[in-house]
Amino acid sequence: MPRKKIISAEVSAFGANLRRERTARELTQEKLAELADLNIRTVQKIEAGEINILITTACRIQKALGCAWERLLP
Repeated sequence: MPRKKIISAEVSAFGANLRRERTARELTQEKLAELADLNIRTVQKIEAGEINILITTACRIQKALGCAWERLLP
C-alpha cells in the first residue's frame, strides 16, 4: 500500500477519534479551538482528516480534551 494511503487512514482515524471525544464532552469545535489555542478551521480540517498535524498540536488537543492518548490515536 502506498505510504500516502497509510498516512491518510491514520489521519482520518485521528480526526474521527477527535470528533468522538469532543462530542462526548459536549464541546463545540469553536470551544475546543479556544481551549487548544487553535483556529476553528484547523479543528474542522483535523476532524475531516484533511490535514496531518504536528505532535505539538496533538498535545494541545489532548490536554484541552483531558483524555488519554489511547482515545485519540488509531
